[in-house]
Amino acid sequence: MYLDDLTQLFGVSGFEKSVREYIQSFCKSYADDIFVDQIGNLIVFKKGTDHPAKKRIMISAHMDEIGFAVTDVTDQGFLKVRYMGGISNKVSLYQKIQFRKGVIGVVLSNGKEEDDKDFSSLYVDIGASSKEEAMSLIDIGEPASYIGPFTPLTGRLIASKAMDDRIGCYILMRVLSEMETPPMHDVFFVFSVQEEVGLRGAKVAVHTCKPDIGVAVDITGSFDTPGAANGFTKLGKGAAIKVMDGSVICDDSLVTFLCTYAASHQIPHQREVLARGGTDAGAIHLFEKGVPSCGISIPTRYAHSPVGIVDMADVGSCIYLLDGMIHSQSLDEKNPA
Repeated sequence: MYLDDLTQLFGVSGFEKSVREYIQSFCKSYADDIFVDQIGNLIVFKKGTDHPAKKRIMISAHMDEIGFAVTDVTDQGFLKVRYMGGISNKVSLYQKIQFRKGVIGVVLSNGKEEDDKDFSSLYVDIGASSKEEAMSLIDIGEPASYIGPFTPLTGRLIASKAMDDRIGCYILMRVLSEMETPPMHDVFFVFSVQEEVGLRGAKVAVHTCKPDIGVAVDITGSFDTPGAANGFTKLGKGAAIKVMDGSVICDDSLVTFLCTYAASHQIPHQREVLARGGTDAGAIHLFEKGVPSCGISIPTRYAHSPVGIVDMADVGSCIYLLDGMIHSQSLDEKNPA
């Protein structure tokens, strides 16, 4: 199972090289074309049939994970950091993190971390005794990610760092590698960069793909824990078909297609409305004159933490739904075959 390897690779936003190389090595034997663009997106092309109704579909899952970057070093050898993506002080405090060069540190606070958006109270202890020692090990700008081992839990659940969005990358890899016949449509499997800092990779990749339809495969919240905020999606209830989030209102005909296809093929599914946040669909749907876009999401507990939890049955439902979509001749119809 390559999901365990995939989640443990280092890939903070802007530093996705090891993730990209791993996915590229896996995908190259299944691709009709494969290349890396100048911002670092990996684009894997799979040619469709010659059917007159075929479309160009861009399916995007991002490779990057949230993390930290060093901004300063104190005279005592402690590191000051900034966030790379959406991280909270509450989650970060007392967590172990690993820098790209392998140095490990612990995130601590000066005791004034009440403002969850103000990371100036945080510092990282790597065990250095002086500024000189710390700077011999760490560069300014050095990125770091949470340490969060891949851990099977009870039943079908797994926990890991970087579940957002290595689980989406895994789904794309599974669909590509297990495809028994060519897709109906020309499909661009995009493994994007820098999603966590503003959907930047997708904004670039869409110019290469020039899609007729956009699909983001990403995580969403799972509102099934004690004290969970208001939300509908839950672990174990199937693929989450996005209706809207903070970055996109999905194309209604595509939402209808996905829900109808899932129901007619007995694929467990649920509708998703996310109050905040966004996915690569938020960038894709604004390309040129507009691109009808949608999302297939994986319910996840404790997102943006070292212990994101997903249900592998939901992951399977997402795989079946995405595979069905790219092989369907009925993307414009409300009753897909």
